[in-house]
Amino acid sequence: MEITIIKGSIDFINDCEDALLNSELGIRYFSKKGNARKALEEGFAKEEIYVALDINQNCKGFIWFILDGAFHSFPYLHIIAVSQESRNNGIGKKLLQFFEDICFKDNTKLFLVVADFNPDAKILYEKIGYIEIGTIPSLYREGITEHLMMKLREETR
Repeated sequence: MEITIIKGSIDFINDCEDALLNSELGIRYFSKKGNARKALEEGFAKEEIYVALDINQNCKGFIWFILDGAFHSFPYLHIIAVSQESRNNGIGKKLLQFFEDICFKDNTKLFLVVADFNPDAKILYEKIGYIEIGTIPSLYREGITEHLMMKLREETR
């Protein structure tokens, strides 16, 4: 699927909210009505969300990253979500590559956390070079362990 990734705007909030709420991440962390929308409004206001658009300019997913979000020093991938009907078409991988391309220009390390209920995502991150550097039990929700993962820029490995 041909995808263009651009800086997101509030115009895409409905599609982003739908992608998030129809994911395991959204179900687990944004179950209270309005929470996902409120979070996305914040991300758009801070200009930290990028959207993946198809050739017809339909939003197929998004990535939200914070440039100094990990330890106030390194890029942190906060949320990535792909619309339900567009999953398994490589859009998530393209969004991750976009994140890495932008962030590795000025940084040697990237960080993210992935929940224990999402082993497929953890496997994907490991396949593309992220390593688990620790676990954080009950970080966002009681009973859910987050795996802290880091990727080093090629020349620093």
